[in-house]
Amino acid sequence: MSRLGRPPLEGLKRQLRNRRDHASQSRSDQGPNAARDSFVRETYTLERGEARQKAREWFERFPKAAYWTQVESWRQLPDRRIEFTMRRLPTAD
Repeated sequence: MSRLGRPPLEGLKRQLRNRRDHASQSRSDQGPNAARDSFVRETYTLERGEARQKAREWFERFPKAAYWTQVESWRQLPDRRIEFTMRRLPTAD
């Protein structure tokens, strides 16, 4: 019986390198803070009541079950306004 050697991996290495280069290039085109996922994000700074209303609008317009809508982060600023980021998928399947 003859032993088969390892298959050449240069083609696979080249494909992986090209894919990584392409992915990093597309991220850099979107700016230094571009997210590495497909979520759509919007950040708001509003009074507490307005912030609640804006979040409700998002949940009504983009239902959580279909778009994975959520308040990604929030904080209360010294002037008592709320800064928050809403996150959702771009489309529902």
